[in-house]
Amino acid sequence: MIDLRYKAPASNATFSILIPTWNNLAFLQLCIKSIRKNSAFNHQIIIHINEGSDGSLAWVKENGVSYTYSKSNIGICWAMNAMRSLVDTDYIVYLNDDMYVCPGWDTALLGEINSLPDNRFCLSSTLIQPRKFWCSDIISPVNFGEDIASFRENDLLQHYMDMPHGDWSGSTWPPTVVHREIWDLTGGYSIEFSPGLYSDPDFSAKLYLSGVRHFKGIDKSRVYHFEARSTGRVKKNKGSRQFLFKWGLTSSSFMQLMLHRGTPFGDHQNPRMLVALALIRSKIKLLAGSFLPAGNDKKLWKI
Repeated sequence: MIDLRYKAPASNATFSILIPTWNNLAFLQLCIKSIRKNSAFNHQIIIHINEGSDGSLAWVKENGVSYTYSKSNIGICWAMNAMRSLVDTDYIVYLNDDMYVCPGWDTALLGEINSLPDNRFCLSSTLIQPRKFWCSDIISPVNFGEDIASFRENDLLQHYMDMPHGDWSGSTWPPTVVHREIWDLTGGYSIEFSPGLYSDPDFSAKLYLSGVRHFKGIDKSRVYHFEARSTGRVKKNKGSRQFLFKWGLTSSSFMQLMLHRGTPFGDHQNPRMLVALALIRSKIKLLAGSFLPAGNDKKLWKI
């Protein structure tokens, strides 16, 4: 499944940044440029190249970046676990190839890490996105460009901290950082969620099960996300159904009740009635899903 791998020498690296990519060279180049330009520390960059028919494999080789490579698209979960084999540092960062890290992104994350008593944490940068998104942990819509041609890099670098937000609860989507001991304890990304839909909340659920309770989004660590949406090119797995059947509750209930996603950090209040109703609803969906064929997911989620 993994046809090639190469590990570049890494010295004094702080984070190991894992970036899966699938024929998205222009965004990948910009992503790596931003890491090298806007990071305060040296980092180990590791790429997984799916297919590479756009020249991304040749480009990564020319630039001496660590990589794993598969001739076909093996998806996020397999790619993340393949890249783990090349990690040198204690901290694993998951970054999408259509993201641009802003100055201070790494100092803010490392400052939070150094303030914690142990390695049981999952931290996220705060995303800035050009299109309106329903999650309150994402700053949107703030449009500095939706593709490479329209990207206003200088404007972003001048104004990326202009939008007040604050630290938030519920770190689950990239960019995320965890300690590699916790990554290994939970077994990395679950390949049954391939090609990757709902693999992020599943990973968070495994972290939670292992004892992690510090799921925090860091306001001063900001990353621009183009939302290139490569998921539109792939046949999707039934991730919401898989999560429900694996964990016994819906992903939305998990993120709302366990991770308190999107709420100001430290402001965690769940009335018992709300918890009870969410668990009952999950059990009803679980029971209904056991009788409905997989193709009837829309009926299941109307319950």
